[in-house]
Amino acid sequence: MTNMNSNLTHAAIPAIGRTLIAAIFLISGIGKLMAPGATMAYIGSLGLPAPALGLLGALVLELAGAVLLVVGYRTRLVALLLAAYAVVTALIFHHALADQNQMFHFLKNLVMAGGLLQVVAFGPGAFSVDSRRAPAQRVAA
Repeated sequence: MTNMNSNLTHAAIPAIGRTLIAAIFLISGIGKLMAPGATMAYIGSLGLPAPALGLLGALVLELAGAVLLVVGYRTRLVALLLAAYAVVTALIFHHALADQNQMFHFLKNLVMAGGLLQVVAFGPGAFSVDSRRAPAQRVAA
């Protein structure tokens, strides 16, 4: 592989990683959008208040967050919000750790948060809206 191809491949890795991380949020958000009643019933079954508000918040975070993460706009902030969301949902919805399935989902959420924190730490990479913004805007972000 030539040096130019190697650099291009290396530059594409963060965009691929962001897309892979965003996929679970996008699929989850679409699932909630397609079955809002079931989602609100699940939220309510845990005794949480305002299931409709919880659904709306989850939809916004998952769908908008996924799209913003993929395109790399305000990437560090979006990744931080999604990481916090993943940890909070792990603690609220997947805390029955004696159940192997719940333990798996709990750990999956922690792994997602870990990947998102890597995005927070190292940024969106070359193929992102953030990398195209003016240097003064980048510093302010």
